[in-house]
Amino acid sequence: MFSEYDVIVVGAGHAGCEAAAAAANMGSKVLLVTMNMNTIANMSCNPAVGGVAKGQIVREIDALGGLGGIIADKSMIQFRMLNRSKGPAMWSPRTQNDRFRFAEEWRLALERTPNVDFWQEMAREIIVKEGRAVGIKTGMGLEIKAKSVILTNGTFLNGIIHIGEKQFGGGRTGEKAATGMTEQLISLGFESGRMKTGTPPRVDGRSLNWEAMETQAGDEVADKFSYSDETKPLTKQIPCHITYTNDEVHNILKTGFEQSPMFNGRIKGLGPRYCPSIEDKINRFADKNRHQIFVEPEGWDTVEIYVNGFSTSLPEDVQYKALTKIPGFEKAKMFRPGYAIEYDFFPPTQLSPTLETKKIDNLFFAGQINGTTGYEEAGSQGLIAGINAHQKVNELDPFILKRSEAYIGVLIDDLINKGTEEPYRMFTSRAEYRILLRQDNADIRLTQKGFDLGLAKEIRLEKVKQKLKDTETNKAALQQLKLKPEEVNEVLESLGTSKIKEKATVYSLLKRPQLKLHNLLPIITEKLPNFINQKEIVEQTEIQIKYEDYIEKEASMADKMQQLDGYKVAADFDYDSISNISHEAKEKLKKIKPLTLGQASRISGVNPSDISILMIHMNK
Repeated sequence: MFSEYDVIVVGAGHAGCEAAAAAANMGSKVLLVTMNMNTIANMSCNPAVGGVAKGQIVREIDALGGLGGIIADKSMIQFRMLNRSKGPAMWSPRTQNDRFRFAEEWRLALERTPNVDFWQEMAREIIVKEGRAVGIKTGMGLEIKAKSVILTNGTFLNGIIHIGEKQFGGGRTGEKAATGMTEQLISLGFESGRMKTGTPPRVDGRSLNWEAMETQAGDEVADKFSYSDETKPLTKQIPCHITYTNDEVHNILKTGFEQSPMFNGRIKGLGPRYCPSIEDKINRFADKNRHQIFVEPEGWDTVEIYVNGFSTSLPEDVQYKALTKIPGFEKAKMFRPGYAIEYDFFPPTQLSPTLETKKIDNLFFAGQINGTTGYEEAGSQGLIAGINAHQKVNELDPFILKRSEAYIGVLIDDLINKGTEEPYRMFTSRAEYRILLRQDNADIRLTQKGFDLGLAKEIRLEKVKQKLKDTETNKAALQQLKLKPEEVNEVLESLGTSKIKEKATVYSLLKRPQLKLHNLLPIITEKLPNFINQKEIVEQTEIQIKYEDYIEKEASMADKMQQLDGYKVAADFDYDSISNISHEAKEKLKKIKPLTLGQASRISGVNPSDISILMIHMNK
């Protein structure tokens, strides 16, 4: 019935879809196994993609040749660039999406991929022979052979849904949990843990009083995620709205705390610190008398509304009573209550940088099984796991992104070296090289790598080369163009920066924080008719000039750090033979088995002195 596959992907969420697409587009024969073909790429949480640091990840996925950015563009109903008031390292694209079109576009994209087959059934266990994954066994007892297996089980592993004192098995509302896999992995020697996440109620938009809320429109001129020409920015957008809780809402919610599974101890798993439930917010931030609620439409043609900021597992009657005290929600009709879900995960320190498990060859983990939260974090792991599964079965070099190359590199490096005891979410603050890892230059950083892998198409690479050429042409022209005081002083004075007394190059003037390139464009284009005035090129030109010193400093720091990554550590290195490194460091090094000294230096509990001793020992 089944021939042998190169890669079997278990789970068709965001990680599974990226993994299947990547491996298949690189040439592997892929089977995507899901318990429900109708929920492929379902947006289980809010109908949005991107955000702070997450938007950078989506652009990185796109630059490498993944599909997440294109799918988000095709299904978006609103676009916003967050943090525009801050420096470009903080700018983060975010789209509001049509939940139904997002899932439809992903399914269509996978069905159009010749190397992807589908199978609808639960995968109950991995078939392991001589320490290597060679296939899966399904709930019906079918054995499907493969050269590698990627697990992207999301929240389905022994999932339990909680609503007040009610609890029932499930990986998502209306869908059953996956059983058997955790128990087998534990029997193979893997460590497991429990985590939780939650979701808010969904309500009927026809029952809301929109006049009582603040309108949050998209950007006046919309952008998009993908660097390709396959998608276009929106010309029409749907607004979101903002409202707030109040003391009355909080007091009603408190009446249900004794029935809350989080407070009565029935939920053991840790939830996401940076996206807490409404009851957790009230408990942790008792001094605040209101919390922001984002009212998000679920799509172009539906009245369903996502109540972002009101994630809860309180009894449904308490949820509803509290909701109706929020301004604009007085007559709200609830489609379904919020709930919490508790599920198994596997601490990611059990993985190598390729996301292959250390215990079982050719077995890869990606997404929430690794303790992360968020579509973007999951999708990026799926992409890397899919790439490396293909590379492994074809005896090609592993693909590993450095921390200085991508947020994806930061994410995976954090997971495998530090692990996580709570759902891991990406932030710009986690990246020490965030000036290098901007959303505007993900194509410059990663398209060549995607092309070399066979993922990014040549037309993408040519576009990047042209972008670089045009940017350098503009920068060279602005280094030569000098403006007289009478040509520029009026502009400078209007912006609150000092006037010049003699000629100055535009290049030097742009170092001033008050001055933007668009302030001088009328003068520049008059004097330089060949100046490339394309929005993307103008933006890149300004960023590279204005932040030149910071970029060079960070690049130098990255180069120094990469010297440590040049010191390879043998897989069988005997850490017990070194007596003068700390006991904690020795235990962590033996557990994680770093591939390089650079990786060793980033392991929690390993100090700089330990690295110095290791280096001396290795040199001997």
